Amino acid sequence: MHQTILIIDDEKDIRTSLTGILEDEGYQVLNAESGAEGIECARQELPDLILLDIWMPGMDGLETLENLKKLLPQVTVIMISGHGTIETAVRATKLGAFDFIEKPLSLEKVLISVANALQLQELLVQNAELKRSASADSELIGESSVIKSVREQIRRIAPTSASVLISGEDGSGKELIACSIHCNSPRRERPFITVHCSAIPEMLIESELFGHEKGAFIGALSHKKGRFDQADGGTLLLDEIGELPRNTQIKILRFIQEGRYERVGGSRQLTADIRIIAATTRSLEQDMVSGKFSADLYYQLSTIPFQAPALRDRLEDIAPLVQHFAAQFFRREGGEAKIFLPEALDILQRYSWPGNLRELRNVVERILIVAPGHVISTEDIPHLSGEPFAPLPSLDDALSRSTLRDAREDFEREFIIHKLEENDWNISRTAELIELERSNLHRKIKSYGIDVRR
Repeated sequence: MHQTILIIDDEKDIRTSLTGILEDEGYQVLNAESGAEGIECARQELPDLILLDIWMPGMDGLETLENLKKLLPQVTVIMISGHGTIETAVRATKLGAFDFIEKPLSLEKVLISVANALQLQELLVQNAELKRSASADSELIGESSVIKSVREQIRRIAPTSASVLISGEDGSGKELIACSIHCNSPRRERPFITVHCSAIPEMLIESELFGHEKGAFIGALSHKKGRFDQADGGTLLLDEIGELPRNTQIKILRFIQEGRYERVGGSRQLTADIRIIAATTRSLEQDMVSGKFSADLYYQLSTIPFQAPALRDRLEDIAPLVQHFAAQFFRREGGEAKIFLPEALDILQRYSWPGNLRELRNVVERILIVAPGHVISTEDIPHLSGEPFAPLPSLDDALSRSTLRDAREDFEREFIIHKLEENDWNISRTAELIELERSNLHRKIKSYGIDVRR
């Protein structure tokens, strides 16, 4: 990816000299010989950096800087001047200039200042992205067969630039899989940008994605770069892509096919090098049949389909996940770590987790906050109000037992747990429901070692 630098200077020799040295360093260079021309060029091209001369006929550099900052508040500007004074330098800094270089120019100093400005700009973008994703997981936790399969699929596809479609339930880790694909790809040093399509109003989604020109719509008071600009060279995750309007879907498809897009209110063809990853909880196949989702975009994305596994399909990963979430919590909040007893983990492992990883993390953090001691026992596990615990033994499970008594006891134990859970662990109500004397139910609970939470 080539970073773009705009030189605004009325002296042709200066422009020629700077252009040559900057192009030799791999930058894309634009030129303007006046403040007005420079402002228009910046409006059209949205450069990463501007080198701006102070003393120019007509609109001088300080006035140009002030107008540039109104037009493009985030643009980085380095001022250059042959007649600089401390007062001028201070005023330029107050107006938002990054640096001030005096003529005659030292090309070495120019290159150092340019490199520092662009590096700081990139660090600011990375820092903002790190803050946004600070609470997100950074790795796939677990050793179940399904999670091992996911890791292997990531290992195979990450080195490519192919688009990916990740399907799965809410909270099942779709963004985590997308991040893992990015972090294992050649793009790992470039941005990983997420757009939550369902959270952005329909009338603003294209501006958020592609950016907009000043005056493109009411409230567009300046030019703005979009997520495509931010993700250039990296990866863009379109979460809940099925929520995008149909016309926006077509523009995404065009970008995937041609690598081109336009800003809202603009007509220039812009290019970017971005890997597109899409995620959805919806059935895009059904939306495609009903006309809500573009068939061409679906086929383009589903070249490499991915399924984020539900937590109930990898219950053996509960223990390492609990440890992972607990470690995250104490790194963030401080305090002395707590330990989950095996029987407490067993309770968590028998729940079906309809909210998947997100629900498990929230439950773990609630337990760590509320539990009074440093050891988490069964008494510290809260009532889990979603789906019941793991399903009753199947016929195959029963047939696998060596004796009729073992099979009957297995079934009876799980049946009692199931009914107690349905009745909020009220023994009297459960006994009445299953038509068993309360004393007999108490005896069976004790015999089977069932922990009754009150």
